[in-house]
Amino acid sequence: MEDKIVLVTGAAKRIGRAIALRLYQAGYRVAIHYGSSESDARATAEECGSAPLFQANLENVDDIQRMFHEVEEQLGGLYGLVNNAARFRRLDPWRLTEADWDFIHSVNLKATFFCCQQGALLMKKAGAGRIVNMSSLGGIRPWDMYAPYCASKAGVIMLTRALAKAFAPEISVNSVAPGVILASSEDPRAQDLIAATPARRSGTPEEVADAVLYFLNASNFVTGQVLAVDGGLSQR
Repeated sequence: MEDKIVLVTGAAKRIGRAIALRLYQAGYRVAIHYGSSESDARATAEECGSAPLFQANLENVDDIQRMFHEVEEQLGGLYGLVNNAARFRRLDPWRLTEADWDFIHSVNLKATFFCCQQGALLMKKAGAGRIVNMSSLGGIRPWDMYAPYCASKAGVIMLTRALAKAFAPEISVNSVAPGVILASSEDPRAQDLIAATPARRSGTPEEVADAVLYFLNASNFVTGQVLAVDGGLSQR
């Protein structure tokens, strides 16, 4: 397992950090991506056995390509990719601007695709790989003040399904869709959503990380799937 390298984007804090730690604990060799949170990324990397760090602005496709080139140069290849980096912002659809739209989609959807593309190119050289994309309950259920976010995460779900077909059979592509997670409890709707959750509580970053680990460990017969880690909220 220690020879299987997994790059986690947005791994400096919150859910990304929990994913990186869980994969390291499971025996994977973890690589940490960060955008601007260098000090937090270094702290996470130390907890993951002095994991290698890779900085990139995911809004920029050239920067994404540079990062994966550095991953190949420094680590020799890639087995797994977890596309965790994302943006989340409350935006009134009546006042939404083009810049607001691009702020969300440039990272949540565009960057997810190009990270998948570049990661899969490395995985194909090795003959196998696993990609896990982080979608969201917001990609399953509509939230009126988060229209661009919901659209981006619904796009991640369909992107996952399309790439599962495109990258088969060597590479599996799956998605984890978190519901209300403690790390995002600052959302003003969080308490209402928790009250509506059949499990009657919020989830934890560690529970999301366990779902990611499942997909990384699964065979290529599990692909194109979306696993909601939401306490049953998406079923209501």
